[in-house]
Amino acid sequence: VQLVESGGGLVQAGGSLRLSCAASGFTFDDYAIAWFRQAPGKEREEVSCISSLDGSEYYANSVKGRFTISSDNAKNTVYLQMNSLKPEDTGVYYCARGPPDGLGSLYEYDYWGQGTQVTVSS
Repeated sequence: VQLVESGGGLVQAGGSLRLSCAASGFTFDDYAIAWFRQAPGKEREEVSCISSLDGSEYYANSVKGRFTISSDNAKNTVYLQMNSLKPEDTGVYYCARGPPDGLGSLYEYDYWGQGTQVTVSS
């Protein structure tokens, strides 16, 4: 099982980035994929998730209306489009595999990528 994130970088406030999470080594349709982030000195928090059962999406309140999650099942890849970025969005972004309904807690996500750094300057 492998999850590989890409697309992070340095961007000014108000800018956009698109993160990608390429999955391999398992049946993609059997699992939800979620994006988490962790800022220095803070706990890891879930940002967004997409269910493999019905494609339903979840967003943390802090990113609603700015971030969009999507899935390309043909490429086994999940994307996170991040618009109107704020300095508080800065952190390491991880994708992880979890229960197919997308409702699992952090501890139910069993495989994680290595993370990609997102830095938003003010």
